[in-house]
Amino acid sequence: MIPSPADLAYFVEVSNTLNVSRAAERLGISQPSLSLALQRLERTIGTKLLSRSKRGVSLTQAGRQLLAHSKSLLEAWGHVQSKALASIHGIQGMYTIGCHPSVALYLLSDFLPQLMEKHPLLQISLRHDLSRKIAEDVISLKTDIGIVVNPVQHPDLVIHPLCRDEFTLWTGPKANYNAQDIHSGRAVLICDPDLAQSELLIKQLKKSGINFDRILTSGNLEVIADLTAHGCGLGLLPGRVASRAVKKLTRVPKTPVFYDDHCLIFRVENKDVKSIQALSAAIRGRFGKH
Repeated sequence: MIPSPADLAYFVEVSNTLNVSRAAERLGISQPSLSLALQRLERTIGTKLLSRSKRGVSLTQAGRQLLAHSKSLLEAWGHVQSKALASIHGIQGMYTIGCHPSVALYLLSDFLPQLMEKHPLLQISLRHDLSRKIAEDVISLKTDIGIVVNPVQHPDLVIHPLCRDEFTLWTGPKANYNAQDIHSGRAVLICDPDLAQSELLIKQLKKSGINFDRILTSGNLEVIADLTAHGCGLGLLPGRVASRAVKKLTRVPKTPVFYDDHCLIFRVENKDVKSIQALSAAIRGRFGKH
């Protein structure tokens, strides 16, 4: 257990005066409160720090050792405290942004260069995973701010809608292969099976009588878009990813669509943190949100 900075400061004052009553008077607290603080500090350290007698108090060997290091400990605490406060009141410090890799590719370069140029003391760490895992990390304080798809409402989260995207079936520019002919009986579906959108759309496609000869899976949406663009099959993709393909992709007509809501999330208690405000404004500004 780390000792309280206040308890440590009280101990230093008692060490300087070697008189609990006089130290309490100089500190502006009651003598019983000071005695309790000293007892608490001794419990934290695990040994006696002061020897009490009728003539006053004296330092034990452990007390002399603690006093020798108290100044540096209090200075270190003051430095840490000032850094922590600066990160609250100023745009600086280390912050983690979490998002799916595909979201990172279409979004981050639109605001991060300008933001980091404007705020040289702001340090950014990026984390990429499925949206539901990013949301869990924001809730558990592992990630400061998240850009996620279809977040579930949570009492600890501030959620700002950013945009809506269409997750559906796409084909390449020249559907010359049976793999991209939805009626050939040999069509190949390319998808990320870990996405809830894929699972839902596959069920809807089957209900509408659309079946696939094979399913090719990948955990990378850009890979799925590239394979679709080159005729390997029909890709289940968000529109924003499809639009970035090396060759133009087109939606397969009369197939089901899942609408994705892209949102910015962070914890409620961080809403007044200046760096979170700056990140939020930069991200929302990318979508014309204010």
